[in-house]
Amino acid sequence: MFIQELSVENYRNYETESLEFENRVNVFLGQNAQGKTNIMESIYVLAMAKSHRTSNDKDLIRWDSEYARIKGRIQKRNGSIPLELTISKKGKKRKLNHLEQSKLSQYIGNMNVVMFAPEDLNLVKGSPQVRRRFIDMEIGQVSPVYLHDINQYNKILQQRNSYLKQAQQRKKDETMLDVLTDQFIQVAVKIVQKRFQFVHLLEEWAKPIHSGISRNLEELTISYKPSVHVSEDQDWSKMIEVFEERTKEVREREKERGVTLFGPHRDDLEFRVNGRDVQTFGSQGQQRTTALSVKLAEIELIHSEIGEYPILLLDDVLSELDDYRQSHLLNTIQGKVQTFVTTTSTEGIDHQTLKEAATFRVDSGSIIKVK
Repeated sequence: MFIQELSVENYRNYETESLEFENRVNVFLGQNAQGKTNIMESIYVLAMAKSHRTSNDKDLIRWDSEYARIKGRIQKRNGSIPLELTISKKGKKRKLNHLEQSKLSQYIGNMNVVMFAPEDLNLVKGSPQVRRRFIDMEIGQVSPVYLHDINQYNKILQQRNSYLKQAQQRKKDETMLDVLTDQFIQVAVKIVQKRFQFVHLLEEWAKPIHSGISRNLEELTISYKPSVHVSEDQDWSKMIEVFEERTKEVREREKERGVTLFGPHRDDLEFRVNGRDVQTFGSQGQQRTTALSVKLAEIELIHSEIGEYPILLLDDVLSELDDYRQSHLLNTIQGKVQTFVTTTSTEGIDHQTLKEAATFRVDSGSIIKVK
């Protein structure tokens, strides 16, 4: 798939801008703080209905404007699809084929993107929250059901935490807590099973990629680490049983602390290179190679699931990689993935892919195609 047309209105530092793209590499050139990342972010937001940079949607609306709007036309194997997202102080409106979509799960997945930015190095060395967000965003792109389950889980978690918080203040009938806990466990097990499947597939794709980048000197393993002692080979009923046991173990502590102490919201991912935890013991080079391998694996995983390559967004990341990793990345995407690159300069990047790229110059919220 690829994006043919993109227009933004009142988005960040852009008043209006309309662009057309080809199914190849598109480079945005310009000095810092001119709007390169903003245009990249708008493509991501159009696909995912949320930003990778901020959790506050109001940040996306241009100063003194009431709303921001992003429109795009996506070309897929079976035809083109118009997408539209409007963000206002009242909320978001999503349109697919000009029809408003009330459910997020009906909108997300129509345009698939993989974002790789300098902050994605935090995937390896950052907090568990960063890795959980990564898992949820990526599974959600290929499984609308998972998005529904995550939303349901977060609602039940909020209700359960609220009940536990109230129980700290005064003694309450625990029937409601039992009901919430049963609902919580049912959805939690669905999420854990899906995450196990996803991480298993991700590792299958990432292992040979990492081996290639490291010149066959390193072996990468990726493990899903649930906060409850369940394993990938357990069936549904066994997982439910383990979760129920865990509930009994922590119930009194939960009431004391007023918060849910187990579940998918406390899980993590672990990356190991040659058996050693990369987060703790890996060099910066190993951490970068791991992050790059995971991102390239994402591209292949999405292709294997939906039969089309996603759109790749490389936001100021080439300058963060050495020549060898740059070449590996550019060789991998060459000719098969529509890619958007932001950079202050292409000097020093000697690769045919960039020489053949469409080039846009960005200056103070204005974009001009130069090649």
